[in-house]
Amino acid sequence: QVQLVESGGGSVEAGGSLRLSCAVAGLTAAVKTVAWFRQAPGKEREGMSAMYFGLGFSSGIPQYDDSVKGRFTTSQDNGGDTVYLQMNSLKPEDTAMYYCAAKAGGGDWFGLNSYHYWGQGTQVTVSS
Repeated sequence: QVQLVESGGGSVEAGGSLRLSCAVAGLTAAVKTVAWFRQAPGKEREGMSAMYFGLGFSSGIPQYDDSVKGRFTTSQDNGGDTVYLQMNSLKPEDTAMYYCAAKAGGGDWFGLNSYHYWGQGTQVTVSS
């Protein structure tokens, strides 16, 4: 049984930082992708970063949506057992529920329907 557990959300002032963690358990596929999404009230869920673990030169290299490049950084421990999202220079518009997602295989980094497993989410609130 695959389980994803996010932690690290909270409330910060604009310009502050938060580090989210996603613990991935039970995903034994040799090739997998772990991604971070967020969903603000009244908006669609959107992808922010994804990290692929498997064969090829792209393994372990994070992919970022343009909206967060330069502010958010993804890293990992133990071959993807834990994936982090370091968020700097936070803005009020970053306020959202943040979700970790995982799938066996790679590609389609931010395609919602391509991810088989989701965490319960962690709330991030940025005040001005």
